[in-house]
Amino acid sequence: MEDQFSAMASLIGDPVRAKILWALMDKRAYTATELALYANTTPQNISMHLHKLVKADLLTVQSQGRHKYYNYSRSEIPYAIEAIANLAPESDAKKIKITEEQPIRYCRSCYDHLAGKVGVMLTEAMLHRNYLTKEQDCYDLSEEGQKWFSELGIDLERLKTQKRHFAKPCLDWSERKHHLAGALGAALLSHMIYNGWLRTMDGSRSILVTAKGKQGLRDCLGMDV
Repeated sequence: MEDQFSAMASLIGDPVRAKILWALMDKRAYTATELALYANTTPQNISMHLHKLVKADLLTVQSQGRHKYYNYSRSEIPYAIEAIANLAPESDAKKIKITEEQPIRYCRSCYDHLAGKVGVMLTEAMLHRNYLTKEQDCYDLSEEGQKWFSELGIDLERLKTQKRHFAKPCLDWSERKHHLAGALGAALLSHMIYNGWLRTMDGSRSILVTAKGKQGLRDCLGMDV
C-alpha cells in the first residue's frame, strides 16, 4: 500500500498533470489541445501526461469524430482532488488577491455539486433544519429531509440506485468546512440551475446566485446569500 500511495502521489504531483486534473473539475471533457493550452505545454508533452493518467485509470478518453475527449474515469477522483486542495496552508490561501478568484470562493461547482461559501451555507442550513444528519463519513436524510427533497421534485429512489455515494461530505478547499456531495448533491445543484436559482458562467466554475435563487433560499432554508 505504501508503494501504491507513493506512485499515485508522484503521478498526481507532477505540475502538468496536476493542472490537467484541476481543469477537469468543471465537469466538462476536454481535448488534448485544450488541456495543453490550459497547462501551458506542448501537444507532445500533454500527450505523454494524458497517457500516464489514462493508464493509471484516473482519466478516461472517448472519441467523437476527429477528436478525443478526456475526463475523470470515476466520481471518486474529483473528491480526492478537492481534498488535496485543502492541504494548501490557509494563510497562503488568504493571500490570494486575484479578482476572479473571489466568485470561485463564494459560489462554484465542485465537479457536479455546489461548493464555496454558498455550498457550505446550504449544507449547514439543511443540517440545522434536520433535513440532513451526519453519520460518520456520510450524510443521511431524515423524514423531514425526504419530504423536503421530494417536494422539490427530486427522485430519491432513483438516486439511491446510482453506483456512487448517495450523500457524502466533501471538504471545501476555500471554506475548510464540508459541503454536500454525492448523487444527492449533484441532483440538488441540477435542480437549482434548472429552476433558475443558480446560473453557470461560461469558461468558469463560478456560479451566480440569481435574485430568484436568493429569494428561494431565504424562503425554504432561511439563508441570506
